[in-house]
Amino acid sequence: MENKDLNSGVSLFSQSEYLVGSDPIEEIFALNLGDFISEHLISEDLAKKIGSNVKDKKERLKNQLKELVSIYSLKNTLCVLNFESKEDYAIYTAIAHSIVQMLEVEKCNIYLAKDFARGMSNPDFDLVLVGTSVENLYRDGFKYSEKSIISVAFAERETLNADGVVAIPMYCNSKNVGVIALEDKKSTIIAKEYLALVESMAKLFATSMTLQGEIDTTNALIENEDSHVGDLQHSRAELTALIGDLCDYQQSFVEHLARAVDAKGRYNGSHSKNTADVARKICKQLGLNEKTTDLIYYAALLQNIGKIMLPEKIFTTNGKLTPEDLQIMQTHSNIGVNLLMNINFLSEVVPYVTYQKERYDGSGSPEGLKGMSIPFGSRIIAVADAYCAMISDRPYRKAMTVVKALNILKEESGSKWDPIVVDALETCVNS
Repeated sequence: MENKDLNSGVSLFSQSEYLVGSDPIEEIFALNLGDFISEHLISEDLAKKIGSNVKDKKERLKNQLKELVSIYSLKNTLCVLNFESKEDYAIYTAIAHSIVQMLEVEKCNIYLAKDFARGMSNPDFDLVLVGTSVENLYRDGFKYSEKSIISVAFAERETLNADGVVAIPMYCNSKNVGVIALEDKKSTIIAKEYLALVESMAKLFATSMTLQGEIDTTNALIENEDSHVGDLQHSRAELTALIGDLCDYQQSFVEHLARAVDAKGRYNGSHSKNTADVARKICKQLGLNEKTTDLIYYAALLQNIGKIMLPEKIFTTNGKLTPEDLQIMQTHSNIGVNLLMNINFLSEVVPYVTYQKERYDGSGSPEGLKGMSIPFGSRIIAVADAYCAMISDRPYRKAMTVVKALNILKEESGSKWDPIVVDALETCVNS
């Protein structure tokens, strides 16, 4: 990364001269927007367009709403929104299968309230089955009036566990959306890290779907020539609140996913979080901008994401892995990259994760990239990961001292590691 790149990526919404009008509410909107909007979606031109000094208050509000809607359209939230036909719901079945694979439970069913289950409405049910990991279920929905674990979890917004079924409600601050039901008759215990991951996923889905509904309402207001200023302001407040929640739940989802990966991989402590924290410190030492630092932080959290899809027995065996298990382990990086590509708000971290096994001298994998051709974020994560691994206990050895770990990194600086990153780490550790 060139030095000229280090200071780019500062949030444009901290520069309120583009956004502030004569209305004091505009100043509040300007100050809040920087917290609610993901920086990588903002350009300087967009900031100017949102804040252009339009004389007509209604037009100014509509312009702001149009830009918010364009930023948080389907492609920038989650690919599970606004379905109109049964074929569209194949994504929920894919999600159900993924959850079964991650948690190694027997079944996963996903139910949505009928208001959200477009194209799947059934007059017999208030909660409609939209995705499942199994075929030929005995029923495809529930009534609110039923005292089933599904309907009660939905109504009470509480995760419930009974008779081998765990019902996890999907809700956000303003709406109850649905339920994710896990079933495993063999075991009634799901590791807390896995349960927390599905709960964070449920809130993320619910907020995304609620946001899309609010976007539909906002579009109708924008197109209506007779819209009242008060309605437009209310819509703006609803959108910004939901966007704020969405950003929070996206971060929570990433952190819970990292914890679940550590649990599956049998790491002592929070290896992914420790690596991400060290990577963040290196970024700050190097003077990288906030956006780049955040992307590298998330990439470090998720560098081992592929392990979440591997069988747990691979990590619990005390003996030598079979050739088949070794082959599965070797594919976990590719699995992780594919997962990230399918979580569209995380797609920007893919290059950092993909190339963090490269070596500075070009002898690494997957492509043998050398020196500055390796993404800077990958070089930072590689050093942070190695350092955290060395100073942590492992099944086959005790933790090294900080001094010994730094000495090993310095010995391999220029061959395995980027010397600039190693120097930055040493400064962070000694400061």
